[in-house]
Amino acid sequence: MPIPRRSTSWAWRTSVVDSLEAAASRVARMPRVRGRVAALGLAVVTAVGCSNHPFHRPAAATPVSLLPPPGVAAPAATLPPPATPLPSFTDTDPRQVQATLARSQQERQLLEDEVTALREQLASTSSQLAASRGLASPGGPMLAGSALPAGQSAVAGGTVPYAAGMPTPASPGAMALSAGFGQLALPGVEKRFDGGVVRLELPAERLFDNGSAALLPGGASLLTQVAGEIDRVYPGHFIGIEGHVDTEPVESATWGSPHQLTAARAATLFDFFTLRTPLRQAQLFLVAHGANHPVVSNATAAGRARNRRMELVVYPERVASAEPPAVEGP
Repeated sequence: MPIPRRSTSWAWRTSVVDSLEAAASRVARMPRVRGRVAALGLAVVTAVGCSNHPFHRPAAATPVSLLPPPGVAAPAATLPPPATPLPSFTDTDPRQVQATLARSQQERQLLEDEVTALREQLASTSSQLAASRGLASPGGPMLAGSALPAGQSAVAGGTVPYAAGMPTPASPGAMALSAGFGQLALPGVEKRFDGGVVRLELPAERLFDNGSAALLPGGASLLTQVAGEIDRVYPGHFIGIEGHVDTEPVESATWGSPHQLTAARAATLFDFFTLRTPLRQAQLFLVAHGANHPVVSNATAAGRARNRRMELVVYPERVASAEPPAVEGP
């Protein structure tokens, strides 16, 4: 009768287990074999490596440097605090900041006005110097065929420089204005050519108080000096007395308009010249311009001060009684 397969397999397993148990019991009774097996296991563990066995020594930790590599900026958190604390405007009064800003703007505007005034004075001085140097002596010969420098025109007996703003030397009166311009010794008085006339600017602050037509003591001495120079250089020439103000409202209720104020100031100069200087009534006339003819812009304080002025305008024509006598021929 054949043995069932299941029974044969069970028997085989039982015999194998019994053999293993017998071998284990024999090994357990052999100390030398146990020692060799333990040594062999330790060697295997050491060769293979184990991160959790108690005889493993951890590797030394490599320190991490926080310094950036060359060429790279250090983080702000690693930088040392500044020796001097940075200024802070959190506690500053905004009104104080605005006042400081406004004051700096005013100072800058005043500097610009001063630069503009200096440039105008330099240009006027340069033109006066050129006129005084270019005037030919009376009777100076002019070579035939010689070329005149730019800005000069030929007249009988020599050459007289001519530039923009100077009177055209076409008449004896215009020639007299050109010749006498450089001889006027009036320090502190702006003088310039304006077409065919010579204008002398007298600042109103040196002659009158604000809104007043009464002459100041210092203004009297200035007018005396100016009248003496005019009578010396331009004797008998017609003189216009012109009053000017800026666009600011008149500070005195006495005058209904700027024209009334400038007319009153021109009349004050007329009375002073005719009573206390060599100038005569026949050669003087008055003009009240008000604020209609500024020489510079009224947008700045310096410009408004420049426009508040009295101008003495010297014309090339002379009064009839002052004309030089005609020279009769033989």
